[in-house]
Amino acid sequence: MAGERVNSLLAWFHEESAGAPPALRARAASYLEQAAGSEDPAADLAAAAGAALAATLAHPGGRDVALDLLAADALVTLALKAQAERNPAGLGHFASGLRTGGPGIR
Repeated sequence: MAGERVNSLLAWFHEESAGAPPALRARAASYLEQAAGSEDPAADLAAAAGAALAATLAHPGGRDVALDLLAADALVTLALKAQAERNPAGLGHFASGLRTGGPGIR
């Protein structure tokens, strides 16, 4: 069952990110594949964004870390979109949690 949820989330991700540069899609997908597995797609996307941001912050610097930062940005955007699609009334709370590292960030 968890495998089906992961596949469904990855399919949604690939559909939503179809216009993005291939390198960015691949990097964001790699973070999402590691984070996916819960019953909440928005939380999985947010966790993937958190991992991408953590990798960015842990990097000593240089241009090669830019792709991780862009992946974090894309994943946060998609987490917000997923939350809006699933529970529009809870979007404000979810967004606030992202900002403070609360709900959705593992």
